[in-house]
Amino acid sequence: MTRTLITPPNHPPSRGTYSPAVKIDAGGVSWLFVTGQLATDANGNVVAPFDAVRQTEFIFELIGAILTEAGMTFAHVVRAQTYLTNMADFEKFSAVRNRHFGESRPASTLLAVKGLAKPGCCVEIEVTAVK
Repeated sequence: MTRTLITPPNHPPSRGTYSPAVKIDAGGVSWLFVTGQLATDANGNVVAPFDAVRQTEFIFELIGAILTEAGMTFAHVVRAQTYLTNMADFEKFSAVRNRHFGESRPASTLLAVKGLAKPGCCVEIEVTAVK
C-alpha cells in the first residue's frame, strides 16, 4: 500500500494538520479521499460569502484540480457528501453539482448544518474517488 498526500498548485492553504486529499494505492486500485472543500481563496478569504452558486462552482473547481493532480476525473467519484447552511439553496446547488457529475451519479449525502468552519461559507463538499 502506498499513501500519497495530494495538494494541487495554488490550492488554498490548510487551516490545520490535514491534506486536501489522500490517495491510497493498493492492489492495483487507487482510492482518493478528498477533505471537505470550502470556497476560500489562496489567502484563506471566503469567496462570494453566502452565495451558494458561486461557492459551489468554486468548490467544484478545487475538487477538479485535486482529481486531476491524482490522475482522476469526476467520473471516478463514487461518493459525495455535501453540507449546506441553508436548504433553500438546494436547487441552485444541485444544478451546479449535476453539471459536474453528469451521468457518473455518485452515492451522495446532503446535510443541513448550522454553520461551517469559516463564517460566510455556506457550502462544503467532500468526495471519495476510485480508479
